[in-house]
Amino acid sequence: MDERTRDATQQANLALTKFGVGQSVPRKEDPTLVSGQGRYTDDVNLPGQAYAAIVRSRDAHGVIRSIDTQAARAMPGVLAVYTAGDLKAYGGLKCNLPLKNRDGTPLRYTPRPALAGDKVRFVGDPVACVVAETAGQAKDAAEAVMIDIEPLPAVTDARKAAEPGAPLIWDEVPGNLVLDYHYGDADKVKAAFDGAAHVVALPIVNQKLVVASIEPRSAIGEYDKTNEKWTLHSCSQGVFGLKNMLKDILGAPADKVRVLTGNVGGSFGMKAAAYPEYVCILHAARDLGRPVKWTDERSGSFMSDHHGRDFDMTVEGAFDERGVIKAVRLSGFGGLGGFVSAFGPLLPTVNVTKNVNSMYRTPLLEVATKCVLTNTTHVSAYRGAGRPEGALYMDRLIDYAATKIGIDRFTLRKRNFIKPKEMPFKAASGMDYDSGDFPGLFDEALKLADVEGFKARKRESRKAGKLRGLGVGCYLETTASGTTEMGGIRFNDDGTVTIVTGTLDYGQGHATPFAQVLHDRLGIPFDKITLLQGDSDQLVTGGGTGGSRSAMLSGTAIVEASAKVVENGKQIAAHALEASAGDIEFENGRFVIAGTDRAVGIMDLAKRLREGMTMPVGAPATLDVTHVTQAVPGTFPNGIHVAEVEVDPDTGGAQVVKYTAVNDFGTVLNPMLVEGQIHGGVVQGLGQALFEGVIYDDDGQLLTGSFQDYAMPRAHNTPAMTVANRGIPTKLNPVGAKGCGEAGCSGGLPTVMNALVDALSEAGVHDIAMPATPARIWQALQDAKTAH
Repeated sequence: MDERTRDATQQANLALTKFGVGQSVPRKEDPTLVSGQGRYTDDVNLPGQAYAAIVRSRDAHGVIRSIDTQAARAMPGVLAVYTAGDLKAYGGLKCNLPLKNRDGTPLRYTPRPALAGDKVRFVGDPVACVVAETAGQAKDAAEAVMIDIEPLPAVTDARKAAEPGAPLIWDEVPGNLVLDYHYGDADKVKAAFDGAAHVVALPIVNQKLVVASIEPRSAIGEYDKTNEKWTLHSCSQGVFGLKNMLKDILGAPADKVRVLTGNVGGSFGMKAAAYPEYVCILHAARDLGRPVKWTDERSGSFMSDHHGRDFDMTVEGAFDERGVIKAVRLSGFGGLGGFVSAFGPLLPTVNVTKNVNSMYRTPLLEVATKCVLTNTTHVSAYRGAGRPEGALYMDRLIDYAATKIGIDRFTLRKRNFIKPKEMPFKAASGMDYDSGDFPGLFDEALKLADVEGFKARKRESRKAGKLRGLGVGCYLETTASGTTEMGGIRFNDDGTVTIVTGTLDYGQGHATPFAQVLHDRLGIPFDKITLLQGDSDQLVTGGGTGGSRSAMLSGTAIVEASAKVVENGKQIAAHALEASAGDIEFENGRFVIAGTDRAVGIMDLAKRLREGMTMPVGAPATLDVTHVTQAVPGTFPNGIHVAEVEVDPDTGGAQVVKYTAVNDFGTVLNPMLVEGQIHGGVVQGLGQALFEGVIYDDDGQLLTGSFQDYAMPRAHNTPAMTVANRGIPTKLNPVGAKGCGEAGCSGGLPTVMNALVDALSEAGVHDIAMPATPARIWQALQDAKTAH
């Protein structure tokens, strides 16, 4: 090896050490975002655009008798007022999930029209769309639209909505029952319970939550009359999926619909699907011949953005004399809101089934869920989408059972953990776990959290008049799967290289870890790599971001596309170096003639092609690749979290004061970004445990319609966190990654609740409902005193 070759190799190795997979490389987009240069949808303005405002129902349930738009149409600047009749040519918002009732029939629902025409079904149901020259004029005119609604009784609780005689929300859905889901062998589960030494049952309500992303939804609709093409600028979780939803609603060919997404300020599942407002502004754009813009306000977001959770279920466990799990049964209700969203019925059924097993050896599992309509905002995916709920059910059951049976909670867990030697393991949920060392993970988490020192910390809290509890939360998730993904690689004229993929970054920081993967595979300089993700016209497929799968989907697509670049590059390099393609090797970003020091770097090769190097007939003429990876299987990220909570018994205030998370995410592409994902997820789990909850009154009015009434966790509620990864790379994808986006929430929710209950247990409180607000905690302590 000559000196030049040696220097090039050393430089490549140094770059990999700094920018390769496994390094904590800062996010590429941060300088742009923190300097205020981000471009979110509301920052987009098009020449000649008009503005839309949505008129929403103030009644939770009622028959629309009339809509008087005359006064609104006469107001200054008003261009049009649309009602349901104007949008009859379009299809409804659908749920295409292939879910079946226990009797084999498909789920029952009616596609939702963009604007309500016959009835309103929740407070915030869109009834009319006003378009004007300015946003202020549109809002003023919207207030002038008069809607005559004959009120009907409302029902906001899923359990009550399933009762005989409950108000019927859709005539086409008898008893408000959309889906009667069942999983498992009921007879075998019953036999296990009948023969169990111990049976424990615990009702748990996963309360309804507002998603509350930092960026409200916004969109601009365009219509090109000449080419008969629709364009929607919108926040999303993936432009390809949103485009497919819209083309079905609009009745347009795929090549006549385009979706563009820039920076996105959070989503957590909420921005994945089409919404009524998008249909309204696209129709208005075609009708008026000019772009139409709509941006929601926070008060509108609380009503119109889909909500999360809303499970009312009871988890039961059957144990033998030693506390070994014989069977688990989960049954209850999933509230869907006023209509069936794209993903709503999946969450309390299939998703919770896949995730409730966790890391425990559970021979039998039964899940029975009734998915029910209510007069509330619709429910769909919210960070975890059945995963945190499943983890909460199982790990609260373990702690509760330990108390009831009289077994140490740590011992009970260890006794039921799946052992590494049992991998691969067929879970009762039907999932095939490929890897995991749960006992090892558990031991490391307890050590890192200094559980041995807890007694001393508890004594110090007691001296300060505080109760202190320690909680452990175990989770194992099943990530999303089943979609193809694009892995395009383009060598640009300016010397940069662009990754093209259909997942979409809405805060995760995809540009950096994806560039690390490409840098790792091809040796392309990290600072030369860019990411294209938000233009549906540039994609041939795209699964979008959701279900903790982006590293697996896009990562796999990039790895496979890189292999194609190398394959093509060897032929191109052979021509450039006047050698046989069979003699060309690729290493550290260079094509080398085997056994010699003759080589050409991949970036130099791309430059030669740009400058006009001609190739023989039949040889590749470019390094560019457009690749589609086939569906990548779901993976099984898992972890053990440990929290300590202090409670002031005089006020009921609870504070998480210590938090440790040890996770198995397989290959970690960027530890710093992964830790950030854990921080955010844990805080959202903490928020559900202690603060957040949607409340409706008996008439269906939203009582928690702003941040004055809906409590979000703040910085001072957030503990310092210790995060570690004890990863076992998965073999289910070539990256080895298991996904991490929702794991913090799945770990945080049960861990905080277990820690809180442990703190309250010395006062005789062994369970408490969420959110465990100061008032609820204080009342539980008072009730315990009275009971004693």
